[in-house]
Amino acid sequence: MSDETWDIPAPAFNAEATLLTLKRFIRDQGGLAERGDGWVLGGNVVLKLALDGTAIKAQLARRPANTPEWDSFTLKSAPDARKLQDELKRRLLRWKDRE
Repeated sequence: MSDETWDIPAPAFNAEATLLTLKRFIRDQGGLAERGDGWVLGGNVVLKLALDGTAIKAQLARRPANTPEWDSFTLKSAPDARKLQDELKRRLLRWKDRE
């Protein structure tokens, strides 16, 4: 066996394509409606997404409210986007259980 390594670089992060994928994912979750740069649940903005150069800035509410407390995320890679998707799923389940 040779001593060759498989140093294959990860594909470059495409923020615009990832933003479109995130929006599609959010629409598939149901219950959220897109309003401008944010996503609304029951009349309250619970998620904001914005392009920031080669990254995506996201703010996710801790709970639906008129003036929510925000958790901020900076997505610079595909795993970061996946973590946001997982966190959004968890919170949506928790919020729907409280209704």
